[in-house]
Amino acid sequence: MENSSLKQYYFYLFLGIILSGIGIWILIKPIDPYNTLSNLLMTSFVVIGILEIFYSIFNRREIDNWGWSLASGTVSLLIGALLFAHPMVTMTILPVYVGFGIFFRSIMAVSWSFNLKSKKVENWSYLLSLSILGVIFSFIIILNPVLRGITVIFYTGLAFMIIGITNIYLAIRLKKDQQTSGIIFKSKRLK
Repeated sequence: MENSSLKQYYFYLFLGIILSGIGIWILIKPIDPYNTLSNLLMTSFVVIGILEIFYSIFNRREIDNWGWSLASGTVSLLIGALLFAHPMVTMTILPVYVGFGIFFRSIMAVSWSFNLKSKKVENWSYLLSLSILGVIFSFIIILNPVLRGITVIFYTGLAFMIIGITNIYLAIRLKKDQQTSGIIFKSKRLK
């Protein structure tokens, strides 16, 4: 089962790097046309959604609560598909879609942090803090969709970075701590 643990670690690390990279790119290039940003986000949601759906299906026997990973992938894929299906509307409601996607991922990360706490894993509060920051930024994005330009781009970039860092932190915990692996893997669950 060590191989499964390795796959779990790499998946969250890869996802975290992608999400953080998107966040950094958004912050570094805030003056790029809004159209470029929407194309990047549409593609990102679709790719991340497909990866997460395949990952959860292929690892359903190894992962506790694999349905949440499947749901997360489905939500990401649906958001990406909606953005692609309505490109003219995308410019208007992009912040709402992005905010909702980030909110969903942040709530999942809050759940992971409480799972860590229940297993008495050290530093679970770091994951909780990052997750709460993600929730806050998602609300800022959702509740202020009329804000355009630098403000929405800044909050969107920051939110992507926070969710990416959250996934990277989870990957590090999975690699370091057998208890953390027990939260996710049926075969490693502590008695």
